[in-house]
Amino acid sequence: MKIEEAFYIGYITKTKGLKGEIQLFFEYDAPELLDLDVIFADHNGKMVPFFVSSYKLHSNNTGNLYLEDIDHIDKAQALLKKKIYLPLSKMPDRSDEDFHYNDLKGYMVIDETHGKLGEIIEVNEYPQQFVATISHKDTEILFPLNEDMIIEIDEDERTLTVDLPEGLLDIYINP
Repeated sequence: MKIEEAFYIGYITKTKGLKGEIQLFFEYDAPELLDLDVIFADHNGKMVPFFVSSYKLHSNNTGNLYLEDIDHIDKAQALLKKKIYLPLSKMPDRSDEDFHYNDLKGYMVIDETHGKLGEIIEVNEYPQQFVATISHKDTEILFPLNEDMIIEIDEDERTLTVDLPEGLLDIYINP
């Protein structure tokens, strides 16, 4: 499986105990909807499958997992900080009204002042906000996604119209 055929759900934060139990921090907003029978760890750009023998979800966006063939803390250590993915075929269905900022990946960003800026290549969730990354004239530009800046989201045209704060683009274009 290639990374393009998967979606990101979180990363391994720590080991627990001596029997190979690991803790997964979910960055996916609804971990209870995920089918966690097989997870894929990004290991130097290669998707390595791990079969989940048991898991328990917690209310703080974490879950404890036991993986087949990972039966000792030493084996589990190798998974620390690895990004974890699931195949796109296992992405939970959502209703049309259930729109998330992550859905904006691939949308064209149009600023009211500067016009067409570029396509959103990444959406990252940080504490308190989501941040979009676009490629504009071979420069990566980051800006927060919040209701104050978003003018319109056109799902049919796959465009995001924004009003970026004055000077934000200058930070990236004219350093």
